[in-house]
Amino acid sequence: MALTAFFAVDGFLFAAWVVRIPDIRAQVHATHSALGLALLCISAGAVATMALVGRLCIRFGSRQVSVASVALLSLAVPLPAHTHSVAALGGVLLLFGAGYGAANVSMNSAAVDLVAELRRPVMPSFHAGYSLGGLLGAAVGGLLAGTLSAAWALALGGALGLLVTALAGAVLLRGTARPAPVAPAAAPAAAGPNRAGRHVRLLVVLLGLTAMCTAYGEGALADWATLHLTDDVHASAGLAAAGYAAFAFAMTAGRVGGTWLSIRLGATRVMLFGGATAAAGMLIAALAPTVPAVLGGFVLVGLGLANVFPLAIGRAGAVGGPQGVATASALGYAGMLIGPPVIGFLADAVSLPVALTSVAAAAALAGLLALVVGRPTRT
Repeated sequence: MALTAFFAVDGFLFAAWVVRIPDIRAQVHATHSALGLALLCISAGAVATMALVGRLCIRFGSRQVSVASVALLSLAVPLPAHTHSVAALGGVLLLFGAGYGAANVSMNSAAVDLVAELRRPVMPSFHAGYSLGGLLGAAVGGLLAGTLSAAWALALGGALGLLVTALAGAVLLRGTARPAPVAPAAAPAAAGPNRAGRHVRLLVVLLGLTAMCTAYGEGALADWATLHLTDDVHASAGLAAAGYAAFAFAMTAGRVGGTWLSIRLGATRVMLFGGATAAAGMLIAALAPTVPAVLGGFVLVGLGLANVFPLAIGRAGAVGGPQGVATASALGYAGMLIGPPVIGFLADAVSLPVALTSVAAAAALAGLLALVVGRPTRT
């Protein structure tokens, strides 16, 4: 529960920042292109930090690094509201991104260790906490947008983050947990050390590519689902807003049931069926001519993608330790970054509905990759 609280506050703080981006943009008088460059600093800070944090988790322990990372993220959240230039905003977003990247690697590493201790595939439950925190952060941020300034709202969010860090961190640090040993199945006994090491690295990279394919779809839908509904299906503004909401709620619901599904079906089958479900749903959402069909397609995409990312990250941590989590997380995060611009370029070249079918292709590839990486352990 303490670790789930960390995941939830991570999602809450990121959503609290996202809903205040328009206010911060007006405050620093940024053009769209300048704001885009500033927002890239979040990604740069996160990716630059991930490999280092993997090594810190090995040296100091994932739980300790998780507490420090979420504290850093909580302290960084209020800073964008106190900037008055694009350059200053980019600087504080580098720090914000570093805290966000560090928190994601360290928390997932701690989750991998805890999954090994419990001997139950509960990884999706932690990511359900992240999704629920994100939904709550977006809802609270939207409700407070008209009454509280960005500075006050983000300051309160940071204070909440520090409070959760203190309370949940005390619980998390009571026990001592060592990183879970590398799964024997990941390195054949007959293989030499070099061959075994190459096998583990290849497995981690394939799992990272699986996470990348999943995050590609998540990032693409976050930016393009609403526009597809308004421009291509001619939905009203209210129904268009419900498009991404339907996807987000479906993903949250899928993660809530992810542990049960993983126990009943096995992680590999959940990832394979999830990729196939998401691919079918995206084809419906991209090509169907009616609003209800598109919304139903988005629900299928959310349900399908829900557990692929957390199970891929969990498997990468099981075979590669914290460095495995760092590598797979960095690849997965890259997928979320490239999704929106790739869809934009494809939409200009062909059309938005056809461009969105690339999400279906990526989801199908994620399912196939899950089948490949799942064979050694027969999960």
